[in-house]
Amino acid sequence: MISSLANPLRFMRVSLWLAPVLGIGAAILIGVGLALGLAAPPDYQQGDTVWIMFVHVPAAWTAMMAYAALGAASFVSLVFRHALADQAAKAAAPLGAAFTAIALVTGSLWGRPMWGAWWVWGDARLVSVLVLFLLFLGYLALRASIDDEAKAARAAEILALVGLINLPIIHYSVEWWNTLHQGESILRKGGPALAGVYLTPLLITGLGFSLAFGALWLARIRAEVWRRRATVLALQAALK
Repeated sequence: MISSLANPLRFMRVSLWLAPVLGIGAAILIGVGLALGLAAPPDYQQGDTVWIMFVHVPAAWTAMMAYAALGAASFVSLVFRHALADQAAKAAAPLGAAFTAIALVTGSLWGRPMWGAWWVWGDARLVSVLVLFLLFLGYLALRASIDDEAKAARAAEILALVGLINLPIIHYSVEWWNTLHQGESILRKGGPALAGVYLTPLLITGLGFSLAFGALWLARIRAEVWRRRATVLALQAALK
């Protein structure tokens, strides 16, 4: 499936209908997940602030998924010099930055009543997610700062690959260091720590955020393909 979509023409045909299908699925799942989440009772410790979880956690999951997609596409582009992979990497970066920003903002809103502070520099997960945001911005800045598009792509792809080391740091930060963030609540030995009334809407919303990223990613790759085609046609016209 992936190898077949690597063909730009086939990708454009499939993404034409797949992007809106994913978008509709995302809207439905996010709507259902948030409705179920808001209908859940307040937490006995966190009160109504627990509802922030249904946006904060899916946004953080999706931000990490977006960087994994950026890293994978950068690897394929750098090693195999595949134009569509480069376009996929370029399209993923601003989306990943947006989801990371949502995670950081909602995390601060959640942390203020729980920890008594908007931001705590000593928390490893907070800092590592901020680093993730800066990596996305760094990738975008590098591509924009070099006039030669091929050189810009290679430099940004190397940065993206180096930044992959931050993903396991984010995931395991609550185990490796003492942090204000709680430990793993879902994929843990002994089963999820969350009650079903919170876990179900969280997973539904998380899947919806993932589909939303997929839909937006495909749409942005399509736009990048059309942009590069238009650039080539303009150059050909100028040379005639």
